[in-house]
Amino acid sequence: MKTEIRHSVEQLLSETGALCDTGYAFALHIRFTRPSFMYRTYPQSWISHYDAKGMIIEDPVVKWGLRETGVMRWSDLEDPIGILADAAAHGLTNGLACATGPSSSRSISGFTRSDRVFSDAEAQTLLDITQKLHQLTQQAL
Repeated sequence: MKTEIRHSVEQLLSETGALCDTGYAFALHIRFTRPSFMYRTYPQSWISHYDAKGMIIEDPVVKWGLRETGVMRWSDLEDPIGILADAAAHGLTNGLACATGPSSSRSISGFTRSDRVFSDAEAQTLLDITQKLHQLTQQAL
């Protein structure tokens, strides 16, 4: 990745971290079920648990993001097997999902914070960041 793009990505990730005290995840340019770029700051205990259990297959955030674009609060997603409840037990609450890009190269992000739900303005900011990261990393493919 070029230095100027890397710097812009790092700046956007820093901005995201300031809004998401309990973590975030970006899966950028998902093609054939795998992202070209992945950034995660959720607690390692959650990441290890999530990966070991193969939760990506039933994750409501991922399922929604592969079908839709825009913004969705985790509390508005159907969670039939309790993945989001499990995330909450690991301290990941007040979640928000964003998705952007064509179905052939979709980017999906998830954000959490401990103190309150994201405001509509913050949700728009996080969607904007997701879209910017999607565009920036497209240049690096």
